[in-house]
Amino acid sequence: MSHTPGPDESGHPSGFTHLDASGAAHMVDVSAKGVSARTATATGRVLLSAETVAALREGGVPKGDALAVARIAGIQGAKRTPDLVPLCHPIAVHGADVDLTVVDGGVDISATVRTADRTGVEMEALTCVMTAALGLVDMVKAIDPEAEVTRVRVEEKTGGKKGDWRRGD
Repeated sequence: MSHTPGPDESGHPSGFTHLDASGAAHMVDVSAKGVSARTATATGRVLLSAETVAALREGGVPKGDALAVARIAGIQGAKRTPDLVPLCHPIAVHGADVDLTVVDGGVDISATVRTADRTGVEMEALTCVMTAALGLVDMVKAIDPEAEVTRVRVEEKTGGKKGDWRRGD
């Protein structure tokens, strides 16, 4: 169930929180919100050729440890999210766990990001997965130019005014 804020929350008649009264994009003021523990988990997959999956399993990627590079890229992405997503608040990322699992057909990525702040970490979790995926693609592109990032999505979040949420499918 989604919530559409009223004009009293954004100033714009549409109720969109990232538009001011004149319709210009703006960063929502969260200074009045209370600090609370929040987490978000996102997942994604990088589709790879059988040759690339074998190279990952055998440690034979020519550029080196692709999974380690992807994990560090993900963590760095989580920390740099407000530099990449224009209206995203800079928040303290207190933890970021990135799991990469080599499976037949590719690599599954799961990232959980934690904070104690005034706004959630869904964007940080998504950015973590995407930058991990991009780091992996960069490491394997010489042997798999058809690598494909797919199914990046938030799976669950905890904390905040709206409470906990988990994907229903």
